[in-house]
Formats: sequence, structure tokens, C-alpha cells
Amino acid sequence: MTTDTADAPHASLSGRLAELEAHLLGGDRRALARVLSWVESGDQRGREMLRALYPRSGRARTIGLTGSPGAGKSTVTNELAKSFRARGQTVGIVAIDPSSPYTMGAILGDRVRMTELYSDQGVFIRSLASRGALGGLSAATQDVVHVLDAYGKDVILIETVGAGQDEVDIAGAAQTTILVNTPNMGDEVQTLKAGIMEIADVLAVNKSDLPGADRMVSALKALLSLNPDRGWDPPVVRIVGTRGEGIDTLTEACDSHFEELRSSGRLEAAELARARQQITSLARANVLNRLHTESGEQRLDDLSAAVAGRLADPHSAAKAWLAEL
Repeated sequence: MTTDTADAPHASLSGRLAELEAHLLGGDRRALARVLSWVESGDQRGREMLRALYPRSGRARTIGLTGSPGAGKSTVTNELAKSFRARGQTVGIVAIDPSSPYTMGAILGDRVRMTELYSDQGVFIRSLASRGALGGLSAATQDVVHVLDAYGKDVILIETVGAGQDEVDIAGAAQTTILVNTPNMGDEVQTLKAGIMEIADVLAVNKSDLPGADRMVSALKALLSLNPDRGWDPPVVRIVGTRGEGIDTLTEACDSHFEELRSSGRLEAAELARARQQITSLARANVLNRLHTESGEQRLDDLSAAVAGRLADPHSAAKAWLAEL
């Protein structure tokens, strides 16, 4: 909720950070990039900026894209961004790339795939390393989305890492979730089963000019008929991302889902669920950070030795470790 003084820098920030906030809210892309770097790294300055900017967020539409590796999510994201830009809407893109399990570094290949958007001042792309996070999203994803929202982006596209069937966190981060599929990627039912089908609001069959596309569409519709009623029937949209075919239809499907959310009153309930999920996630991370101190690690070593030696059971050991807090 904004106040009468919403156009002024946040009073609780120091002079230098307040100046940076003013530059960011004035459309300075360099200021935005600096704040996002702080937010992603967990820098205290990023926390302060996020606290100041958060009341300005909540106006952007958020659309998540998930699916198996090789489904063409980056291409579809690129084309969706162009579709929204053709309407005159500004776009933020948060692209998650897989990290090395050893260095936590990432290639951030989405920057390469979306080069044609970099000259468009109405688009801002931020690639994030997954840093080992499960569920297809980086731990900093939602914070980055909040900053882009406060910056003034109309639509924010969130592309997940492409981890597979367990990639369901996107449903808690985006208002609309697109599941990108392609034909001839093995057993369709095996590929599409489990929770990932239940989170899809729109299903896109990419590379639908290939043989097997009709079979994939039929399999999707059959699986959707088995899903519980959610008040919305996810449409199946055939697209060819590399040629931009069907992208306008996909954009319109996202529009229809958002309008249904708003008209039914489910938009507010979804926002409440997202807030609850983020608070829970941050609290869990905070507890783990507090446990993994030098003394906490030593206590864990002692408890582990006791459990391994059958002197204590794991549940009792876990309770004892938590007692250190």
C-alpha cells in the first residue's frame, strides 16, 4: 500500500541508499542492477533496499514458465516478452540457470539466448544461478521479482531451471504458470505425471510442427481430465517458439487466466498463499543459517557421532540440535 509520500526516497534508508532508491525509482537501470546484485548475494544493503521498495510492489503481473530441459522455455520466454512489448507493456525477465554442485557457479546461458531483447529499454533481464535450490527456483527469485515490480515492470516472466517433475515452486511465485512441453520426448505420460501437471494454468506444446504433436496434445487433454477441479480449465496451446507461431494465442491464454483469477476473487487468496510460502521459506533458511555456525557444526558433529554409535536416535539428536537456538 502506498502513502502520500510514496514518491520520496524511503526515510529509513541512509543518505547514499536513499539516493540509490531515488535513481532506481526514476528508471535508472544501473541502480536497478546494483540493487539486484545486493539482493541476490544476501548483502545487508539489499535487505534494506528491499524493505524500502516492497510497499511499491504488487502491481506487476507474474508469469512462470517451467518444463523439462530442452522444451524450449528460453525461446518461449523470449517470444512472450516480444508479445507483451508489442502491446506497449514493459517486461522483466528472471531466468534461473542450473548451478555447478561444486562451485555453485552457472553459465547463465539465457543471457546468450535472449540477446535480441537487450537493445530494448523496456525489457530488463536478470539471470540467476539456482545455487542448488530445489523446486526449480533460486532462493533469491522472489526478492528479485519484488524489486523489478517496484521498479515499474508491467509483466515479469520467471523461467525456471528445468529440473523436471519436482519443479513446482514456480506455482508459489507466479500468478500464472505455463508448462512447456514438446512432442517425442519419450513416454508422454511418464514425462507429465506427478505434481507438475497440477500446477499448470496454461499448457504449451512447443515445436508443434514436429511429428507426435497431436499425440502430445491428446495426452495432455486426457491427463487434465483427471485433475481435480480448480475453477479453471487449463488450455492446451500449440506453438512453434522459433517462428513465433501461436505466441499471441499463448499470451491471450495467460490474459484469460489472470482475468479469471481477478474476477473470481482467487487472486487475493493466491497472494496470501505466496506471502505465507515466502515467509515460511525465509524462516526455514534463517533457522538453518543460525544452526550452521561454528559452535553449531561442532554440536552437530557430536550428535552425529552419538547417532552413528547408536547412543542416541536421530529424532532426539535433531531436537537437541534445535535446542541450541
